[in-house]
Order: sequence, then C-alpha cells, then structure tokens
Amino acid sequence: QVQFVESGGGLVQPGGSLRLSCAVSLRFFSIYAMGWYRQAPGKQRELVASIIGSGGNLADSVKGRFTISRDNAKNTVYLQMNSLKPEDTAVYYCNTQPSRDNYWGQGTQVTVSS
Repeated sequence: QVQFVESGGGLVQPGGSLRLSCAVSLRFFSIYAMGWYRQAPGKQRELVASIIGSGGNLADSVKGRFTISRDNAKNTVYLQMNSLKPEDTAVYYCNTQPSRDNYWGQGTQVTVSS
C-alpha cells in the first residue's frame, strides 16, 4: 500500500517559517527520490523540492529559503520553509519524484498573509 500523509501547514505572516512533514507508506522508501509539490489556486501543481539520499534540489523560486530533508528510519520527508512570501500560498503535497499520480494525499494548506 502506498500512502502519503502531509502535515504542518497553517497560516503564517510574510517572513515567517513553517516545517512540513510527510509520513510515507512505501516499501523500500529509502531508495526512492522524494519530492514536495505545491498547487496554488488556478495553477498547475509544481515540484518545489526533491531529495534522493542526502542531496536535495530546489526550484529557483524557493532556493535559499526552503530546505528538504528525510529520515529514512521514520519514512518521513520534511520541508523547512523560511522567509515565506504570499506567493508561497498553496496546498503542499509530497510524493515520489517522479510522482505516482494515483496516490496523491490530501496535502496541507499553507497560507502566507498578513
């Protein structure tokens, strides 16, 4: 069974921080590249960060502000988001990278607003 359960979102003021977590049910989790994706209202879902092993890649729009990490012992992926901007407002999802499109979770809402 494949399952992704995201948590940690919320309402934050511009410049604030949030840490998202994703609990993953996936056999042999540690061998898979994982990604954090987001979908803003009226826009397509986009990949913002990915990680395989200990090395992460970030989209230009979040580089220098977001950090992706994983704990293979806990089957969990994290997204540390600092210096948040209103344009970061979206529903955030985790999935493998490339994504398994039949297994999207509910996501977690991040709203950046004063």
